[in-house]
Amino acid sequence: MASISHLQLSLLLLLPSLTFTITLASSSWSSAKEINYNKWISWNIKNYQQRATLKGTESIVLEARGRGRGAARKVVLLDAKLRKAEMNKVSLSVSQNGSGGDFKTIGDALNSIPLPNTNRVILLIKPGVYRYDRGDSREKISIPRALPFVTFAGDANEPPTITGNDTASVAGRDGTPLGTFHSATVAVDANFFVAINVKYENTAPHEIGSIGGQGVALRISGTKAAFYNCSFYGTQDTLYDHKGLHYFNNCFFQGSVDFIFGYGRSLYENCYLNSIAKKVASLTAQKRSNASLGSGFLFKDSVVTGSGQVYLGRAWEECIMENTNVVDQEPTQQEECLGRECSPMKRLSLLLGLTMLKAILGS
Repeated sequence: MASISHLQLSLLLLLPSLTFTITLASSSWSSAKEINYNKWISWNIKNYQQRATLKGTESIVLEARGRGRGAARKVVLLDAKLRKAEMNKVSLSVSQNGSGGDFKTIGDALNSIPLPNTNRVILLIKPGVYRYDRGDSREKISIPRALPFVTFAGDANEPPTITGNDTASVAGRDGTPLGTFHSATVAVDANFFVAINVKYENTAPHEIGSIGGQGVALRISGTKAAFYNCSFYGTQDTLYDHKGLHYFNNCFFQGSVDFIFGYGRSLYENCYLNSIAKKVASLTAQKRSNASLGSGFLFKDSVVTGSGQVYLGRAWEECIMENTNVVDQEPTQQEECLGRECSPMKRLSLLLGLTMLKAILGS
């Protein structure tokens, strides 16, 4: 995998928002079949740059006139904080055996960062299995909102594994069940999180018909996060794409039931989804329940394979898989899709609305 500089990552994360609904009046976007992906990316970059310039100019004028100070400050300082964070990088190394590392555990490294964090902190995690077992909370990783700009970086040839085995039914410290939300091996509530070459895992088995068996490998609740060359292993509810703007590139996902779910507004590009279902399963469970919610999953240039009878998504929710290869041992039994969300124009609106995070990186 090609190396990714933090300058590129900072540009990627500077996108202030993903516009979910785009007017289709322009003749350039009148037909989904005529849309060229790279041209569409360039179109979005140009529009973003124009909006950012206009918004920045308006903010300066408003600030000078003494009106709209709160709104103007929010627009200006958001980008300024990220730029400052990327200009002031800090690197910390984590090694289980302490050889050549600043810390032995990921948790200790995170706890060493002063709050609130204002710098890009890169955790160089050396190969190994960073294990969380019930009763030992050292490597139950949690990144709070006050700790933005954190990067987990592993070795591409030997990625570190962060593993746990909690489920929704397991009792927490207060004696009540954790629930799906708190079952995650790694939970990220902070914004601007980046992960490169890291394996996330929840080894709790899934028993068909069981209640409370959800075991999340990673929950991402912060916005403007990016994952490169990462893998996510679990059975039920592997990745909790909870909320926010997220980009996944060259990532691997394994599970059996709803193994990518949540309210996130996310692009999955060049990803590999592997089902280990014994009977019937669904790859995604996007939680968008009505058109007013700005969320959705888009899979582009990806592969779906594995076992069981697998549905790409829940029938009542939205999930788009564009130019994605579904590997099946048997011939396709049905090629037509029915329902409100299957309308070609509905899909086009959603596709255009997902202003891709990758756009800022270019082709």
